[in-house]
Amino acid sequence: MKKSEAEPAIRTLATQWFNTLPADEQVHPSFYAFKAWLSANHYSLYLNFRSRMGADYDAEMWFDDELGQNWRR
Repeated sequence: MKKSEAEPAIRTLATQWFNTLPADEQVHPSFYAFKAWLSANHYSLYLNFRSRMGADYDAEMWFDDELGQNWRR
């Protein structure tokens, strides 16, 4: 998987996952819960790309950006 292919997929899946959460969990969405959801739904292949900082780091940045959680960084 190329990083450039993974980013739009992670962003789309983050929004899809977020929309399934109960309202109280949408306040502070968890990247680790999202990763577990990716794995359970056979989407973990999108976390398999080369990155200087690491695939999880980049995926979490995209997740935070997509869901408006950049204030946590």
